[in-house]
Amino acid sequence: MCGIVGILAERPVADLLVDGLRRLEYRGYDSAGVATLVDGVITTRRAVGKLQNLADRLQQEPLPGTVGIGHTRWATHGRPSEDNAHPHFSDRVAVVHNGIIENHRALRAELEAKQHRFKSETDTETIAHLITDYLQQGMTPQAATATALKRLEGAFAIGIIFAGHPNLLIGARRGSPLALGYGDQEMYLGSDALALAPLTNCISYLEEGDWIELTPGKAVVHDANDQVVERKIHQTNLSGAMIGKGQYRHFMLKEIFEQPAVIGDTLASLVTADNKMALPDLPFDWATVPRLTIVACGTAYYAGMVAKYWFEQLAHLPVEVDIASEFRYREAPLPQGGVTLAVSQSGETADTLAAISYAKKQGQKILAVVNVPQSSIARQADAVVPTLAGPEIGVASTKAYTTQLTVLLCLAVAAGVARGKLDAKRAAAILQAVREVPAQLNAVLRDEHKIQELAHHLAEARDVLYLARGALYPLALEGALKLKEISYIHAEGYPAGELKHGPIALIDEFMPVVVLAPHDALFEKTASNVQEVVARGGKVVLFSDAEGQAKIGTKPFWSMALPASDPVVAPLLYAVPVQLLAYYTALAKGTDVDQPRNLAKSVTVE
Repeated sequence: MCGIVGILAERPVADLLVDGLRRLEYRGYDSAGVATLVDGVITTRRAVGKLQNLADRLQQEPLPGTVGIGHTRWATHGRPSEDNAHPHFSDRVAVVHNGIIENHRALRAELEAKQHRFKSETDTETIAHLITDYLQQGMTPQAATATALKRLEGAFAIGIIFAGHPNLLIGARRGSPLALGYGDQEMYLGSDALALAPLTNCISYLEEGDWIELTPGKAVVHDANDQVVERKIHQTNLSGAMIGKGQYRHFMLKEIFEQPAVIGDTLASLVTADNKMALPDLPFDWATVPRLTIVACGTAYYAGMVAKYWFEQLAHLPVEVDIASEFRYREAPLPQGGVTLAVSQSGETADTLAAISYAKKQGQKILAVVNVPQSSIARQADAVVPTLAGPEIGVASTKAYTTQLTVLLCLAVAAGVARGKLDAKRAAAILQAVREVPAQLNAVLRDEHKIQELAHHLAEARDVLYLARGALYPLALEGALKLKEISYIHAEGYPAGELKHGPIALIDEFMPVVVLAPHDALFEKTASNVQEVVARGGKVVLFSDAEGQAKIGTKPFWSMALPASDPVVAPLLYAVPVQLLAYYTALAKGTDVDQPRNLAKSVTVE
């Protein structure tokens, strides 16, 4: 994820902005920039590459000004370049932005028709020109911002300064975190409060839909309905581990809520605005790969299992998925010209590194999907496609999993096109369906209270079954794993078709059965399995869409309607309620959600 810092002070802020950005370097970036007001005029300094390049430029071209915004950017819309680096600006507005503006193309066309001139390829520049357009209509900066926010679709955190207004800084958030810091007649914004730690220990966290106007020593927070609200101020101990949770009780919950933003970030790094692939160069041709071997551990392994469905269905490419700790020991013969795909959050998993070593000896090309581009797995690979999940602190993986799925689906689409099994129209439709997932997940997250109520019932269970079919079957396994990891309830995932081959013997009135069943080509078969469970007194917990709920044929113990979607992206959409169910069940049981017993975030030994 990108990083944002904003400062309103009585002293020059450029160097302070750069210092704040240094504390956000862990997020990854490929360009950086700052903007301040110099004699009331927006003035910027931007640089491609490391933050030191920006610092060096500021040393050569000092930037005065007592209000400013800064940004570290990971390229999404548009390649890394000075023109695409943030801040983006018009003659009246400068903006820094984390997230994705999903309707930026329509807004851009509208604004260009009004003679607005764009200088970059980014979605962010649309925000600057949209607010400018409202300013030109006579609105105040506050009114122009509030009006513009209502037209933006997607996930974002934003910092804004205005020409001619040296005592005003505005921020807003929807789907991406934004922290507010209070100083002595100074005010601060940061996408992570860790960036503000040297400046203040008084931190407030904006809630979903909030926007805020900062003036010297004062903050006025507005909710999504533009009503003035109060947000609690926290006294921090400047611990990065504590600050990073924001207003959330646990890192896991924070990371669940970050998923709309990071999925959007990851997708935008791989797909252009017009739904064309923009993958990094790969050292092989998908058209000639005889077999893909996926190796991973834990949750990443289940992501690989979903990818097997995608690669085989969309690209007709044979796939083997192996648990990395078993792979090399069975001495699998690997075909000449084959590719081994390693999936890992940390990029340091010992078993996966060992699997890569074995595959290399077998002459395989190595492709890595990792969340840490400088990790050991990334260095061992012939090519890397990073997930842009940002640091994941909670032991139970959430946002790393869904960003892995995002990357893997994009790779499967690219393979399908290259192998002539997926036409351009269907490929674009799939990518568009992924583009819609962040907004759909925001809708799911707004209904989290429903899952929280269910979790109190699930917390009383001793055992839980998860059932699904097709590409959702691996998510049944992942859901069971999540529940085991953090609530310590025994859970198992099964293909729904296997119910009669053994697990049905466990069904009684005390057995919750979680069913993942979108209304797709396999729905009727899954519905039959649901009826079998209900007939034996099992408590069916159903996640489906509205059509599935209407056609399930029997009343489940509990159900939740998810947004209708293309069946291909269902594993992404259904992952979040499964994660929330595990989280709130663990919360009801009083377990240590972020640091469950006996588990570590990264397994670096066999």
